[in-house]
Amino acid sequence: FDHCGIIIAVLTMASKSSLQPSPVAAAFRSLQWDPLSSLRLTPQETALLRMAESNPIEYTLGDARDATMYVRVLLKLLAEASVNVSGHVARITEECNENRALDALDADPLGVVTHYAIAKLSTIIATLSSTWAAENGVSIGNVFYAGSEGVLIEQWKALLRVISKGKGDAYAQRSAALCLAQILVAACPSQRGASDTNAKDGAGRAPSYSSAIEPLEALTAWVITQLKSPNAVTVGTTVPAIMTLTSATEGRQIFAASGGIKYLSRQLRQREKSKSSASERKANSSVQQLYELAFCLWCLTYELNNFADVRADFAKDGLPVMALVELVSSAPREKVVRVALAALRNLATCSADIHPEPDMPRIDSKVFLGEMIACGLMKAIKLLRDRQFTDPDIVEDVDKLHKLLADNFKEMTRWEVYQNEVETGQLSWGSTHTEAFFKENAKMMEGKDGDFKLVKILISLLSSSDEDISAIACFDLGEFCRHYPNGRAIAKRLGGKDLAMTLIEHDNPELQRHALQCVSKMMVQNWEYVK
Repeated sequence: FDHCGIIIAVLTMASKSSLQPSPVAAAFRSLQWDPLSSLRLTPQETALLRMAESNPIEYTLGDARDATMYVRVLLKLLAEASVNVSGHVARITEECNENRALDALDADPLGVVTHYAIAKLSTIIATLSSTWAAENGVSIGNVFYAGSEGVLIEQWKALLRVISKGKGDAYAQRSAALCLAQILVAACPSQRGASDTNAKDGAGRAPSYSSAIEPLEALTAWVITQLKSPNAVTVGTTVPAIMTLTSATEGRQIFAASGGIKYLSRQLRQREKSKSSASERKANSSVQQLYELAFCLWCLTYELNNFADVRADFAKDGLPVMALVELVSSAPREKVVRVALAALRNLATCSADIHPEPDMPRIDSKVFLGEMIACGLMKAIKLLRDRQFTDPDIVEDVDKLHKLLADNFKEMTRWEVYQNEVETGQLSWGSTHTEAFFKENAKMMEGKDGDFKLVKILISLLSSSDEDISAIACFDLGEFCRHYPNGRAIAKRLGGKDLAMTLIEHDNPELQRHALQCVSKMMVQNWEYVK
């Protein structure tokens, strides 16, 4: 995929994500504007709304000035109606028939107006992104950005209010966030098309990106807040907007700088763990969300060669690589495997030479390949090579990653393999978890700065929810105590003994045995005689 491919794929997916209609859409045609005095509509604005209802959307948008007037009225509706965006309509999640929708209109007319305005804005933006709009010289850029400078119209803030205050209204938040993302991304220099500079009104100006930067940052801040939630519905409100933001280089930069890579990776691991215990319907929904989140992470890998900060975020705590490897290993659906493999391939081939950062540690493909090996990707790739895939991209990515991993593994020392394993927290029994290995490498455990970083990580892994990892950490810690001078005192000082003691009465007999041996090695100087 090139960058053009990303844009096409993202816009297609984001459009599909936004197709879910408002649950009260059946009440839209029954809206009466005159009784709704709290909306403070002028006679001209009411007439414009009625005219737009009675004509095809292309007629209303045919002239950029008329189109701008119409969207301003819709945004005014949103601003006035969304004062209370958590009312009766916000709590409706299933699509209503006409009778139920009319009941909702009676109970919460402003809630229905909020949904109506958002639905109309969604239709307008979809139309302005179509080939018809390009042929007729209208675009998001010359409808939502005004004046000779092409500045974003002030009324955009109504969308942000719905996003920020519409907690509980999944339709309003999801659709408003997508609308705002599409409006803002249209101003990004990397996304500008011919339609923005060939408007019928002859303005001949592109939308001002500087006027969109602060709104982009505000939208991204909201997205990050939502991504911190463990709730799949809450996260789902952000997905179409994230996909749109990550279609543009500028959006990817702002998202990554806000910590987006970390929070996407956390969500991927959380969604993958919860998927197995869900019902079939929820599991299918969860797989779709896994795919969309992995898709966004893949889009972000296209900035690896451009920014050292992005490479550093992808390398932080080994979390992104771990999340992607888990997706490949569990293989929930072919489409999820495809996008996870594509992201891993970009990580495995990135370079620090194009835009080097002299003041930062060098992070390149070798770092990521080491993490992939530590997370067990070689085994997963071997299993994938035995499967029959219909998608040639998957076959190509599997073969490429197999070669890169094998070549890198040959160059790595046993110590480097062990170090990557501990740092990623993905411990598995093998030749690096033996008495012979620690006899040879115990001295290396003190680290370059003498901070015993790996020992501290091992101690933290004693509390792992994975009992195998806890057992291996017990073994490694005990061997460190045996073979490093004064290792017993160091492990005790760092809290290793107290944590290991808590595992001696664990329900798992294997973990119990390793914990007992670990504590014994800390207490007894000549362990080999006890053994």
